[in-house]
Order: sequence, then structure tokens, then C-alpha cells
Amino acid sequence: MPGVGPAAVPAIPEQAGADLEFLIAERMIHCWPICPIPEAKAAPGQIRTAVTRKNHSQGKERGNMKLHIIRHGDPDYARDTLTERGWREAELLAKRTEKMGISAFYISPLGRAQDTASLTLRRLGAQGETLEWLREFAPVRFDPDKGRESVVWDWLPARWTLEKAYYDREAWQHTPVMEQAGVPGENARVCGGLDALLARHGYTREGEIYRADRPNRESIALFCHFGVECVILGHLLGISPMPLWHGTCALTTSVTTLATEERRPGQAYFRMYAFSDVSHLTAAGVEPSFSARFCETWDCAEERHD
Repeated sequence: MPGVGPAAVPAIPEQAGADLEFLIAERMIHCWPICPIPEAKAAPGQIRTAVTRKNHSQGKERGNMKLHIIRHGDPDYARDTLTERGWREAELLAKRTEKMGISAFYISPLGRAQDTASLTLRRLGAQGETLEWLREFAPVRFDPDKGRESVVWDWLPARWTLEKAYYDREAWQHTPVMEQAGVPGENARVCGGLDALLARHGYTREGEIYRADRPNRESIALFCHFGVECVILGHLLGISPMPLWHGTCALTTSVTTLATEERRPGQAYFRMYAFSDVSHLTAAGVEPSFSARFCETWDCAEERHD
């Protein structure tokens, strides 16, 4: 869209970039180096071939399979893209992801996620795969407090906390409100898509854990949205997404990292090491966007209430 894109990203101060490089080097664990790749031949914004990396599962390095869930940058929801601030966030994120040894990128079909991922893919000369189930989790219900339809995960806490079923990992999706909104089907679509993807990478769901058919040290990234991120986390960690939707907030371009632990041969479980990490922003002196948050006090008129 005219006036919106990587060209509009403000320049990052040299010192901020140096600070970011230092922080990443100090903090990132098991970040494997990128193998040399041919110079990109695609036009700006065009996705090219997959990035090639060392096969660490055959080496002596220690590690585990990592799943990075990355929220999009500050959104322009009206045009389904990023604000100027969001493009800057995405640029800082790209500098970080360059050092994370990610071997596969999966992206929501929505524009704000595609745009966020585009800077990382361009920087690496990498290819991303668009997955429909990564789009925002968006069944709707009628909200009596707002007098209009709203996504099913945006409630006033004073209402949803009265229903104890919303704390249950299975029952939350089967209340009359959720059933009417078609939530069970949407939840199954996301969880089924996630399990199919993990099976492609060597981990097959069996009950509440994963069978490690091909244990490995791959690192994959999902560029998506806060709502669907909580559904993914709920499925992997065995909890209802309702407390996650209301009790946590994945900030814009934040990185949430889970890794496999195989304490017995062939039995893997995903454990969350970091949630909503925006160190790439804070190292550059950039305040995270307020997107997805609500007013901290009622009298704060400039912050969102609903």
C-alpha cells in the first residue's frame, strides 16, 4: 500500500543497533549460525527459496527442538498491515531472528503477520509457508456490555470469571456461548493444524504428550496473532486459553519460546522458556506498543477501555 512498507521504516541509531547485537549475543541460547546462501534474486517483498542451515541433529551440539511464536508488529487493523511504528518493530525483530538459527517459517495469511515476517524473510533470503490455521482466532459472540458482536476471547473479567467452566482445559469451549459461536470447530482446526505441523517436524501427538519419531534440534517460527497464540499455548501446556487471553499479553513482535524435553526415550513434552520477550525493542530504546492491552486505571481516558 502506498506509504506503508519497509521503505518507511525510520533509521535505527547506530548505538542502538550495537546494543541490540550485544544483548542478543549475551542472551540467546542455542542460536546456531546460518550457513551461506546465494544472494537473493527475488524482487523486494517476494519470498524466495528456503534458507539452508547445518543439520545440528547429526552433530555433537546439545539442544532441543524449539518453537518460537511471534506476534505481528503494531497493527493498522483497518488496512490489515503495520503502522509506521509496527514496521520499525518488525525491523528490530528481523535483526534478532537473524541470530536465532530458525530453519522454517510459518505465517498467518493476514496482512499484518505477512508484513511482519517479510522483513525477516528478506533479511535471511528465506522462504515462508502460509498456513490458514494461523490466522487470528476470531469466532464472535454478542457482547451485552458493548451492545455489539465481539470476538469470543474479549470479555469483561467480571463476567467470564463467574463461569468456572472457562478455567477447565476442555469445558471452556463447550459453554452455550462458545458452542453457539462455533468455537469447538475452530479450536479443533487450530490444534489439528499445530499437531500436523509438529508431526512434519518429527513429533506426533499421543494423548497429552508427543511421540518423538525424529528427535531433532530444529528451530521453527510461527508469525501470527495473540488470540491464536493463546489457543496454541493452551493445547501444548494443557490449560484453558481463557486465563491466557485475559491474564497475559503477547506484546507486538514479541517472541514466545517453547522447547522439547525428552526425559524418556521417544516421549517429548513442550516447555515454555520465555513468554512475550521484546528484548529486541527494549535494547533499542523502543517502548512496546499498547496494542492488545486495556487501560490500567479507569480514569485513564487516552487508554483503551473496550
